Amino acid sequence: MEKEFDFGIIGSGPAGYTAALSAASAGKKVVIFEKDLIGGVCLNRGCIPTKTMLHSAEIFEIVNNSLDLGICVDNCKVDFSKIVERRKAVVEKLRNGLERSFKNSGILTVSAEAKIIDKNTIEANGGIYTCNQVIAAVGSSPRVIKGMEYDHEKILSSDDILNIEKLPKSIVIVGSGAIGIEFSRILSAFNVEVTVVEIAENLLPLADIEVSKRVERIFKSKGIKFFTKTSIEKIDKSDSNVKIYLSNNEILEAECVLLAVGRVPNEVEKCDGVTYIGDVAGSVQLAHFASKQALQKVVQIPFDETLVPSVVYGNPEIAWIGKREQDLECGSYQKSMIPISALAKSQCDDSLDGMMKILVQNDKIVGAHIVSREASSLIQQLVIAMQTNVTVERLKAVCFAHPTYSEGIFDCLMRLK
Repeated sequence: MEKEFDFGIIGSGPAGYTAALSAASAGKKVVIFEKDLIGGVCLNRGCIPTKTMLHSAEIFEIVNNSLDLGICVDNCKVDFSKIVERRKAVVEKLRNGLERSFKNSGILTVSAEAKIIDKNTIEANGGIYTCNQVIAAVGSSPRVIKGMEYDHEKILSSDDILNIEKLPKSIVIVGSGAIGIEFSRILSAFNVEVTVVEIAENLLPLADIEVSKRVERIFKSKGIKFFTKTSIEKIDKSDSNVKIYLSNNEILEAECVLLAVGRVPNEVEKCDGVTYIGDVAGSVQLAHFASKQALQKVVQIPFDETLVPSVVYGNPEIAWIGKREQDLECGSYQKSMIPISALAKSQCDDSLDGMMKILVQNDKIVGAHIVSREASSLIQQLVIAMQTNVTVERLKAVCFAHPTYSEGIFDCLMRLK
């Protein structure tokens, strides 16, 4: 078998599969190496399975609170085995679709661990593959904290939590980034007692301060306990439950602990002339960022790395782009903010939690922060406006449909002087 290729790609997550498919569509000969499951962490142990569970959690919450909407449902309960079954089915369907895309595009898939020999040579499964360009997109793994190593039963990683077959009665979640927030929402919706421990001053510390405070209000309303400015001193697994000793002298007790404390790039051979993209490159750890990196490297479609939207899923969604208010010098910007409950659509949907905030300098949007149903789609409108350098005055001339959440953007713009 011929083993000479234009592109040799190691890893089949969003960075790897985007690179492979875009190169193949450009007529290049491509081989992709994957030692685990096609689709990488995002498809198999990250974004996709988490969002399927979030959807089930949202539906359960809606049904349980539907009496005021004129819908009466008796004896509503969770069948977690069915949720797990659906999660696996969705992941498998998408993975099979990706595998078919590889096959239909003429991409050779090698199911084996790959080793970079030099900038043009890859070894895998006893074979040598010569490539004009080698791309390493081998992803990341859950961060390990000394003294709190994962045992995959009582101390869980974000990978482990997706493998549970039954719900715990209680859990402590360490960290309140996207993973911590999303699993707090999932498990709380399923009536698991959830406590979040965050070392930063506020929950979701990478977000705008008003978004963080809004999330804290929502958590309180849902009965999710949390501690901020607090670290873990020790975890004791000697009893049936886990004891978690906090820096504020509190002692928590739960069935298990989820350490949602970030991810670290996987180890890979560093070699001059090899292109490293995605999480392993050590920059922004987001699937869409990885995909855009791949397109930039393979088919030279540029993108602005300062305009990468962040989204935290659940109900309501949380999304932001650009600068946070705490990053701007006082008096150097204009701010406009509305509560989502001011929108007719939110009243129709009985989805009243949230806010929308736009930050402006010199008649241009420099930051936008949304807590709302459909925030993941709303933020994209603002990304486009920012990337195309559209002024606030020109955006005011756009006709927004009514009733929609999008018209909240217009309302914010009209409040700017």
